[in-house]
Amino acid sequence: MVKVMVYPPTSMILADLVERTGHEALVVSKEVRKKVNTPGLDSPPLNMTPEDPKKGLKYAAVDVPSGVRGRMSLLGPMIEEADAAIIIRNDNCTLGCTGCARTNELTRFLLKTKRIPILELDYPEDEFQAKRFVHKIHEFLEGLN
Repeated sequence: MVKVMVYPPTSMILADLVERTGHEALVVSKEVRKKVNTPGLDSPPLNMTPEDPKKGLKYAAVDVPSGVRGRMSLLGPMIEEADAAIIIRNDNCTLGCTGCARTNELTRFLLKTKRIPILELDYPEDEFQAKRFVHKIHEFLEGLN
């Protein structure tokens, strides 16, 4: 079983494709679930603690927006743990605040410098492209065995 970082990290469809081939999908929802389900004093439970942005300093400098550090406190450990990655380009997930866009750039950079098997694909725009998209992902994941 290979640990595969899914990017964008909120894609449950990609996570499902990874897990159907017997691998472990590294996605943000699993990391947040750990925080929310861990017994503690917080009510309601917090998905970010005051310590998380400090952990993010390992991946991003102190002068970057705090949102980048907060996001990297979740994404950074997943990047370190990843044995392979699937990166989807042109997915419209880079829209939004500057922190989100900078986190996306940093995450892609860290994955590429890790020298692990990476599959990069463009987001499909029609049914034919979607079928090829799924086929290429399946081939990549089967090749990791």
